[in-house]
Amino acid sequence: MSAGAVLGWLVLSALAPGSAHLRAGRRRTGLALISCYAALLLALLGFVLSNDLGTLAGSATQDSWLTAIMIGGIVLGLAWFALIVHSFVVLRPGRLTQSGQILTGTVAGLLAIVVVVPFGYAAQSAGTSRQTLDRIFTAPENEGEPPPPEPKPEDPWAGRQRVNILLLGGDADDNRTGVRTDSMNLASVDVRTGNTVLFSLPRNLEDVRFRPGTPMARRFPGGFDLPKDANGGSSDLLNSVWEYADAHPEIFGGKQHQGPKVLMDTIGYTLGVEVDWYALVNMWGFARLIDAIGGVRISVEQDVVFGKYNEGLVKAGTRRLKGADAMWYARSRTNSDDYTRMRRQRCVLGALLNQADPATVLTRFNQIALATKELIRTDIPRPMLQHLVPLALKVKDAEVSSVQFVPPLINTGYPDWDKIRDIAEKALRASGRPKAPVAASASPASTPTSTPTATRSPKKPQAKDGQDPAQGLTEGCGGSSAKG
Repeated sequence: MSAGAVLGWLVLSALAPGSAHLRAGRRRTGLALISCYAALLLALLGFVLSNDLGTLAGSATQDSWLTAIMIGGIVLGLAWFALIVHSFVVLRPGRLTQSGQILTGTVAGLLAIVVVVPFGYAAQSAGTSRQTLDRIFTAPENEGEPPPPEPKPEDPWAGRQRVNILLLGGDADDNRTGVRTDSMNLASVDVRTGNTVLFSLPRNLEDVRFRPGTPMARRFPGGFDLPKDANGGSSDLLNSVWEYADAHPEIFGGKQHQGPKVLMDTIGYTLGVEVDWYALVNMWGFARLIDAIGGVRISVEQDVVFGKYNEGLVKAGTRRLKGADAMWYARSRTNSDDYTRMRRQRCVLGALLNQADPATVLTRFNQIALATKELIRTDIPRPMLQHLVPLALKVKDAEVSSVQFVPPLINTGYPDWDKIRDIAEKALRASGRPKAPVAASASPASTPTSTPTATRSPKKPQAKDGQDPAQGLTEGCGGSSAKG
């Protein structure tokens, strides 16, 4: 047998174990290896076909699965390494010339290492996933309260038709005390269809009301109202609720860390819904996540200046922005207001939702996992991940609409709370229908007095109708924001 033949049978053995053994006349061993390999492939194929992608992705968040993947990756990697070595031996390369032996031996060694790589990557990715999930999904600090019940497999949502998750953005820093939630969005997801409404609340919402009977309502019966700061600023806006509650445990009978719970309840009361969980994202950690997926493609409608001395610039045009530029685009206050910033933040969220496809996540998995470790703080129970992951995949292909509670829709200084709840109720009712009705856009971009444009889906603007302020998530962001 020539050196080329040895190498050919060796490569074939890496793809179809037992081939080299059959060629070398070891029929029993060769047939046993091929039979085991075929059975393994058929079992894997049957398992994949009997489960959808969402179920598989959700199951892969469980410790038991991640442990099995780690062990399986190590065992299979070692088995394939041994297979290549043994296949090389049974092909009897010793009958080749010295140069042939050197060539085949070198290639066989390299091939034995190469076949281990995918199994090692799978095991390493499972380990990284486990560490990341353990770090993010820790038990919430609820003093004196029982842990949440385990979700039931037959009804993980406990009869709920919608799941409401509060998405918060904060500027956590070593130089800052407390948590100020400068970006507040409530994602309400229909558990059957994945249709989602994203409610955006302005950071400067004044006179915030608390649910009657709660400690904060007893402290502020007429709404959140504090004396002005020394420099004339306000510390009683919606974005200060978390920080204030954390700083005053005496209001809650000495219980610490009540900020998240209070803000969830406050925003839920404001919108007329029950908030299930929250996720707080460090805004500059979010930039690392954007870098991890390779940036986001956004249509910048006009130059955005940023920096302490206006030294930075995100130029107008359609381009792929790196994490830092995407965050400056979303958060710059220069020549801008809070409402325009909210719209730009919505555009970044929409671009990330559309462009972080499963293929991108898989190919950049380790980078994303490492970026996410320092990114998120949440009270979502770890067992719920198994059900939330498939729901998130539904959202990606469902209708996602947005309601921004900004002028002229509401007056942030004197909010009409009944109007806010009525708008939220109508948007949720429309999202729950099989086909979303025509809905109007109330974009605060630059012309607040212009006639709103309507939309039937998040991607296609439709006829005019001034009744409903819901709009597509990427509407007004430029066509490229919604594309990969």
